[in-house]
Amino acid sequence: MAKNNKMAKAGASRRDVLKGTALAAAAIAVPTVLTPRRTRAAVTLTVRDPGGPYVKAFGEGFYKAFNKANAGEIEVVGVAGKHEPTSQVKAMVDTGSYTWDAAILSISAVNLLVNEGDGYLEKLDLGGNADHDEIPAQFKTPYMQGNDVYATVLAYRNDVYKTKATAPVNGWKDVWDLEGIKGRRAIRKHPFDTFEEALMAQGVAPTDVYNDMRTNGYDPVFASLDKIKPAIDIWWTGGAQTSQLLTTGEVDICPTWNGRAQAAIDGGAPVTISWTQGLYSYEGWSVLKGGPNVEAARKFVAFCANAKNQAEFAKYLGYGPVNPNAYDHIAPARAAILPTSPGNLEQMTPIDSDFWGKEKDRATELFNGWLLG
Repeated sequence: MAKNNKMAKAGASRRDVLKGTALAAAAIAVPTVLTPRRTRAAVTLTVRDPGGPYVKAFGEGFYKAFNKANAGEIEVVGVAGKHEPTSQVKAMVDTGSYTWDAAILSISAVNLLVNEGDGYLEKLDLGGNADHDEIPAQFKTPYMQGNDVYATVLAYRNDVYKTKATAPVNGWKDVWDLEGIKGRRAIRKHPFDTFEEALMAQGVAPTDVYNDMRTNGYDPVFASLDKIKPAIDIWWTGGAQTSQLLTTGEVDICPTWNGRAQAAIDGGAPVTISWTQGLYSYEGWSVLKGGPNVEAARKFVAFCANAKNQAEFAKYLGYGPVNPNAYDHIAPARAAILPTSPGNLEQMTPIDSDFWGKEKDRATELFNGWLLG
């Protein structure tokens, strides 16, 4: 009996081995079914953008569409960087250690990076690209392709100034008209914009403000600011602060960036934007000098010039596209709130970035001293 049990166990053991061998063979014979995997791009392109409210605009306007059009070849990845990251760009180029391939920069930052040392940015060399060529010369340089235009405008509470006759819509002289236009006022605590506004309030033509400061210095500026200083309720230091001030009604009149005023409007605040005597500037794409993916970066920059892509960007952020053909793809109601809409742009003057590049430090020192005086 015991012998029979041993034989049975031996037989079972042999059957198990044979069964296992057969299963293994079957597994080899049957093709393996693989889960589809995402194709890895040959080049990963890292670009710097401002982050925050820009994230969705850049993602929907440019990144997603570019990655779809270049699947398997180039994948662009956006990363947030600090405001005016000139020191970071210089460090990357000087060390040859690149965190970014391209970056959104202000025109002031571009001028600084081009003129220091041997230069820190590549020439774009995009002449002949149809989309790039549609951008007006005022919004591009050999080292930068404009992406969007932002403006300093006058925002006011329309529940306080209920008619055009009583509202501050005639330029900066209305802000300085303390008797004719009552109300709580906020002004930017910085010479940028504030100095230009002070001169225009005294009748200097918008196109002459920078020549006036070059010729006459800052005495006329401070003479104008002296007139309004006692009436300033708040000296603001950040764009988000102005949105809050207008939304809560802490102030009735406030120069601010159009995107910040629009944020208050979109949030339901009774606020109106006046474009009269506004000041505008732009930011755009530059390629870091000597980086590992210069040609791929140029391809991406050219893609961002496309009118439809620019229009998609403008859906999510209140800054104006630089390609005028983008307006063929933007609803009229949306176009009306953007700085580069013809009816708005023609009321404004470009900020002189060369002037402020040279005068920023001295003007800031004098302004801070005046505030304390």
